[in-house]
Amino acid sequence: MAILSDKDIKKNLKEGKIVIEPLEDPEMQIQPSSVDLRIGNEFKGFRIIHKPYINPMDKSDINSYMESINIEENEPFIIHPGEFALATTYETVKLPNDLVARVEGRSSIGRLGITMHVTAGYIDPGFCGKITLELSNVGKMPVAIYPKQRVCQVVFETMTSPSEKPYGHPDRDSKYMGQKRPEASKIKHDYEIKNHFKKTKKK
Repeated sequence: MAILSDKDIKKNLKEGKIVIEPLEDPEMQIQPSSVDLRIGNEFKGFRIIHKPYINPMDKSDINSYMESINIEENEPFIIHPGEFALATTYETVKLPNDLVARVEGRSSIGRLGITMHVTAGYIDPGFCGKITLELSNVGKMPVAIYPKQRVCQVVFETMTSPSEKPYGHPDRDSKYMGQKRPEASKIKHDYEIKNHFKKTKKK
């Protein structure tokens, strides 16, 4: 696998192989080997709930554990130490079947104690949608984040060959394809969880 340079990123964008919309300031956003992406204006955080823990085997909707917060463009979202929130990139990203991508936080915001992903930093070939950001504040001070602020960067890598069943393929369980806003975990749709529900139902 090889990481695309700025030259190759521009080439792929021009040919429509990679789509980033809107890419309003390519000269500023395209870096030597990545593209800076901005954060959207909708965030999703956990409610205070009267349950001892989140159980993936619980049939209740995990989305009900969370609440959405919409922030005006000139207003900040404040993330406090120890807090976790979901967000998405402002831009929609579309990948071809022979490229994968990784999301990394920008150094400037990382130095404030803010991480951009826990495990959702990998983007499958064929994905199309806004990219999920898993925000955490591991510092000791609250930090303000503004909609359309550059908070992360996406790195593109070539594959040895195009994927036979890319993300979004009818035979794949592509739960987050086409997402436009922060989505709560859809873990209950995982094969092993659904299989557990089926076995429980038969008893």
